[in-house]
Amino acid sequence: MTPTHSCRSRRPRLGRRAAALGALALIAAACGDDNSSPTTATSDAPAAETTDAPTIAATTAAPSADDSSADGPQRVVSLSPTHTEIMFAIGAGDRLVAVDQFSNYPEAALELPNELSGFEPNVEEIAAFEPDLVLIGGDFTGLGEQLDALGIPSWDGPAAQSLTDTYDQIEQLGAVTGNVGEAAELVAQMQTDIDAIVAGAEAPDGLTYYHELTPDLFSVTSNTFIGEAYAQLGLTSIADELPDDAGGFPQLNAEFVVSSSPDVIVHDDCCGESIDTVSGRDGWDVIAAVQNGVVIEVDDDIASRWGPRVVEFYQVIADALATVPAS
Repeated sequence: MTPTHSCRSRRPRLGRRAAALGALALIAAACGDDNSSPTTATSDAPAAETTDAPTIAATTAAPSADDSSADGPQRVVSLSPTHTEIMFAIGAGDRLVAVDQFSNYPEAALELPNELSGFEPNVEEIAAFEPDLVLIGGDFTGLGEQLDALGIPSWDGPAAQSLTDTYDQIEQLGAVTGNVGEAAELVAQMQTDIDAIVAGAEAPDGLTYYHELTPDLFSVTSNTFIGEAYAQLGLTSIADELPDDAGGFPQLNAEFVVSSSPDVIVHDDCCGESIDTVSGRDGWDVIAAVQNGVVIEVDDDIASRWGPRVVEFYQVIADALATVPAS
């Protein structure tokens, strides 16, 4: 099972998603406990997810499957946990020579040097691994240009805003590494699995959910990557009622959550929270999800990464729906 991470380690992972899912993982909010925040996004809200599809492109120097002078890159550095997972899933994990500090899956990734940062990347430290390709999960620091100046190819795949973006990135990484067939097979299997999960999901109509990213009540709307998953399974976010000033990641307050009485509550396994602590918050005993025992915990790596394990996220939510009583 994927290790649980502390609040300290969660901040950068969420920052990656908020900045790349709009600039994920999902938010750069600290693991605070202030439930008196306003019901709309504050000035401290995470970086917004845009409504346009992210730019997913390799640098002009990046190798491609059409490059007959090589069999694809052989020394790859990944600065994104999602891209690390994709590399292994398409059979290219053996090309990795180093990964960032949050690349903890699959188990083989833990055997690689993992001291690099994808948020404050040091080009000299990266170059020391003599890579012939660097995978970036959203280039917010100009790293691509720095690598280009050193003659090191890079590929930038920012956080997906839709399932289609995920499939596109998998196929692009397949092309860049020369694993085109494996990437196509992975995408096809993911599509088949997700279609089956959605088709088999059983839930009453009109269900609402509250997905808690951090204990200070940052949440998601339907206009996000994971919001799309919920929507496919027939759920609507309670946060959809609010002005979307935070690009899909508003900060709610406890009163709003209680008054909305969501049918399902999902919280990431972060920051010392548990099903018991969430259910036991003052006044939350009147919420439908709490009364019916539909408060579930999800591995925050699965919820925040947009790679192959998104299928597992769909399954977790579908399983929870089976426990919701008919109205």
